[in-house]
Amino acid sequence: MVAEVTRHDDLAEFWALTGDFFNADPVFHTIPIAAIDRRLNHAAPEDEPPLLVSVTEDGVLVAAALRTPPWPLTLSGVAPEWAEVVADALAGAVELPGVNGPRDSAEAFVVAWAARTGCGAREHMALRLYQLGDLTVPDVPGAARLATSDDLDLLSRWRTAFAEEAAVQTAEVDSVERSRLMVNISMAAGNGHLIWYQGDTPVAWAGASAPASGMSRIGPVYTPPEHRRHGYGAAVTAACALWAREHGAEHVVLYTDLANPTSNSIYQRIGFRAVVDSAEFVFTPAGG
Repeated sequence: MVAEVTRHDDLAEFWALTGDFFNADPVFHTIPIAAIDRRLNHAAPEDEPPLLVSVTEDGVLVAAALRTPPWPLTLSGVAPEWAEVVADALAGAVELPGVNGPRDSAEAFVVAWAARTGCGAREHMALRLYQLGDLTVPDVPGAARLATSDDLDLLSRWRTAFAEEAAVQTAEVDSVERSRLMVNISMAAGNGHLIWYQGDTPVAWAGASAPASGMSRIGPVYTPPEHRRHGYGAAVTAACALWAREHGAEHVVLYTDLANPTSNSIYQRIGFRAVVDSAEFVFTPAGG
């Protein structure tokens, strides 16, 4: 049997084809589900056209990948055995800044892409996907408040600081203006942004996506350096998880950077359990 690879121009058509495929495991496919939901239901004028790819064999969908600029190609829907097929279809037709996804899929695609394009690649970040089990709310002084448009200046500064510290894989998040736009789009999409206050002082922030397919993903989580080591990050994450569940999320998930053992231990203490290890890779120019 020969696999058939299709590039799609219509996101609604792509979701009609792939929705059941992704929804079969909304935790594992958290990134494509959230990205498609936001684009379909809360599109922004600034959105660039997505890259949408499906693979069928004998009429059965076996793989799907998408990229919503400026983010990398996401590969949770491409098992390692389909990496070469997808790379064949895209090499020479598109440029990719990088990929993310379960480590085995990401590594398989990187090898296939490098062989076809001559591009180099470097691992940008090692990640772990967690799912919330029984939530343990930490006893931390202060309280959470849902952010509003009045908090855009604060969250724009914090998002920029988070992106710089976490080395997010896109150059477009480095400016406060870009961060303000992204936070504004997120709020308009119905996502929850919680700020933890100690007295009158904002000390930490976490965001959670509005539930889609029963899934909500927390991120970013940010505490300014001067307020760290007081438990505020754990407290605001727990508050975000409660917000997500109150808004209908059956599955609450988040990603951690494996290079940060502190955050990994904090999330486990409040009830998050590891699901799968993932990786982000950045492609470098051929001959570089």
